[in-house]
Amino acid sequence: MTARLNGAQPYALALFRIVIGLLFACHGAVALFGVLGGADGKGGTAATGAWPNWYAAVIELVGGTLVLLGLGTRIAAFVSSGAMAYAYFKVHQPEALWPIQNNGEGAAMYCWAMFLLIFTGSGAFGLDRLLKRRTAEPGRRTAEQTPVAV
Repeated sequence: MTARLNGAQPYALALFRIVIGLLFACHGAVALFGVLGGADGKGGTAATGAWPNWYAAVIELVGGTLVLLGLGTRIAAFVSSGAMAYAYFKVHQPEALWPIQNNGEGAAMYCWAMFLLIFTGSGAFGLDRLLKRRTAEPGRRTAEQTPVAV
């Protein structure tokens, strides 16, 4: 059973990366373009250049799209995780101690999900992996292509 799960690990990581990236990019699109209800639920957007909302939305849209595609996954996840840590500690945590009390569950979850992707990479189906495979020597397996063993 463990061998089968280990063999599926790159695909599970890819699915995780795709879902997290899509949701994160949608979060940024809501604030930047007012889609899916907008920032205020009525189609509103973050004011251009407004600190920190507009910049956070840009990081969410760009970082989420890069993570979704698996392109520059580790760097995009690093920046995105840091942005969500900032959002949690500057916006949510001053309201109350626990994320459930301060409405910071989303920021905390995105922070830790992106943090995980820093260490795991893109998994299967990522453009990172495709580009690395094209530049690697034929028949040589890189460390990123080898599944992580538990």
